[in-house]
Amino acid sequence: MDQYNIDGQKLAFHPERVAQWVAAGDDWEKAKKVYPIYIEISPVGACNHRCTFCAVDYIGYQNRSIETNLLKQRLSEMAELGVKSIMYAGEGEPMLHKNIAELTVHAANAGLDVAFTTNATALTQRFCEEALGSVTWLKASVNAGSAESYAKIHRTNERDFERVFENLARASTIRRERNLSCTLGVQMVLLPENKHEAVTLAKRARDIGLDYVVIKPYSQHLMSVTQQYSDIDYREFINLDAELDGLTTDTFNVVFRSHTMKKLGAERNYKTCQATPSFWAYIMANGDVYSCSAYLQDPRFMLGNIEKQPFQEVWEGEIRRQNFYYVRKDLNISECRKNCRMDEVNRYLWNVVTPVPHKNFI
Repeated sequence: MDQYNIDGQKLAFHPERVAQWVAAGDDWEKAKKVYPIYIEISPVGACNHRCTFCAVDYIGYQNRSIETNLLKQRLSEMAELGVKSIMYAGEGEPMLHKNIAELTVHAANAGLDVAFTTNATALTQRFCEEALGSVTWLKASVNAGSAESYAKIHRTNERDFERVFENLARASTIRRERNLSCTLGVQMVLLPENKHEAVTLAKRARDIGLDYVVIKPYSQHLMSVTQQYSDIDYREFINLDAELDGLTTDTFNVVFRSHTMKKLGAERNYKTCQATPSFWAYIMANGDVYSCSAYLQDPRFMLGNIEKQPFQEVWEGEIRRQNFYYVRKDLNISECRKNCRMDEVNRYLWNVVTPVPHKNFI
């Protein structure tokens, strides 16, 4: 079961925004007003882990962060302009921002859905008490089922493994005691080193009261320093699906992303990227705004900086106009990361704009 549609796309639930985008076509004056539904924000660049599979290792885990009051101002602006959700994640560990609880509450109060992808080592009781009620979902990256494997893959101390589960168990308890709606889960990137521990991880996540576990494939980032997992063949891992499926209950979901695994060796059904730069964006810890997270530090995709400009000025500006036409007319998607975050969205949008015979016979 995948009740959260993690292995698919949810753009179909935003027909008004899609219709606005379709009506805009190549007309920039209309297209510039199509604001992203979702933005990923990296509040800090630093990270306390050095995972072996880290896609953004090339950025260098720089010790920088977005100033709190400025980000609060931009979050309010984004909500007013039509942005619906933000995910705190990025090239650093978001929980290391000193005011992350304050930022979370502010974003929710501004009308944004707020989510986290985190390693959860710094998921404190204080954060849970102050901000968990403002979080839509929180997903912890836990890429092993034992302390020994975890330490090797996350390149950290073994004791972090137990710390993560203590933090998640406490979050689950606080959620239950306060009747909060935040969804809590864990995620494992399936690797040769941890494939034998996927079931163990799922059982532990279920036993501490989490809502789901996601088992997903690795996808090679074209700019990553690490290349050791670039040739993984997931066909030999597909049989894990049946074993994991038996752990699903009425209150716990196992999301084994077999659909995404199968796509790794398949051709894309779309010829151009439709999602970029319209439906999503990425903001780095130095304030730089990118139209695609697979091209961080690539000047072709850098739109501006929220420390220097209001978000509206970035989104409706000349640089995004250039990126808009570049992606539509010149980008060779064979350069793009396979199974990128917008892959399913692109498949959906391609079907929306590609004529089919007898389309009125629904």
